[in-house]
Amino acid sequence: MVRVIGIDPGTKSFDLCGLDDEKVILDISISTKEIVKDPELLSNIITETGVDFVVGPSGFGIPVTNIRDIGERELFLMTLIKKEDTKSILGLRASINWMKHNRLPVFFLPGVIHLPTVPYYRKFNRIDMGTADKLCCAALGIRDQAIRFNIGFRETSFILLEMGFGYTAAIAVNKGQIVDGIGGSVGNIGFLSLGGMDSELAYLLGGFNKELVFRGGIEKLARTPDKLMENEDALNAYLEGAIKDVLQLTASVKPREILISGRISRVEGLLDEIKRKLDVAPLRKLEGFPTKNVKEAAQGAAIVANGLAGGSYSELIGVMKIREAKGTSLDYILLPEIEALKKDYMI
Repeated sequence: MVRVIGIDPGTKSFDLCGLDDEKVILDISISTKEIVKDPELLSNIITETGVDFVVGPSGFGIPVTNIRDIGERELFLMTLIKKEDTKSILGLRASINWMKHNRLPVFFLPGVIHLPTVPYYRKFNRIDMGTADKLCCAALGIRDQAIRFNIGFRETSFILLEMGFGYTAAIAVNKGQIVDGIGGSVGNIGFLSLGGMDSELAYLLGGFNKELVFRGGIEKLARTPDKLMENEDALNAYLEGAIKDVLQLTASVKPREILISGRISRVEGLLDEIKRKLDVAPLRKLEGFPTKNVKEAAQGAAIVANGLAGGSYSELIGVMKIREAKGTSLDYILLPEIEALKKDYMI
């Protein structure tokens, strides 16, 4: 039996889920603003919980890496925040530096694009096929469907629609492996994020800072999640965009189910609206552990931590081929202009 923690660095909150095998030992959600204000807070919680293995806030992801091996190159690849942009939006860098300083048993995970289970040709000109937390949601989904249908991990097949406070993303799983993904900065409009940017808009904007990626979503119309159902234009834009993401992934997998997760999916009535509009497969909410505070990504991170630490989910890690992840999220861009940036960060 191993004691582990999974961390989900969300746009609105950092969620920490602790497991001792199947028993939940930590169920904490902390405001992202509080983490930015006190980056040592994560370190203190990990130390107090006394765990063997932690999946840290991995952002865009890197191959499985011990925190002692994290340097400027790895921090850049996880955050994709350039040197001249000194502000870390989620306080990610500062928190990682504190955990490294305290020599905690923290490891970082790949994103979807790093996995060998995703065909090479699907990665062309993509960076965000799903961040590390989306990989963790998919891991929880594999566990969920295997339990629900009493089948092996390799028999699972679904499309996961993650409706986060910041982004909307979708992940395709076939035979227990992630085979495709649409990241939140690539797909359709999210609650906070504008989603994939029109190339002509990008040209007209010229240069822009990282914070723009978190703006332009339907929040401008609905204001708050609980008002989403009251604004017809916001609701239609959001739902139709999410459904298009799911339908796009049906080109890559024939799903047994559509699983829904994320903070916005909790809005009353929203799930019924999606069911009414999307009929490619049975649709339901992703279930997980009996937690009160943490969302699905943190739970998924905890079971990945368990598997990587040699616990009961070791088989799941093997099926997903998480240890075999390699490369960087910048390896598949078919533009020579990216080479200068890679050279600058010794990539």
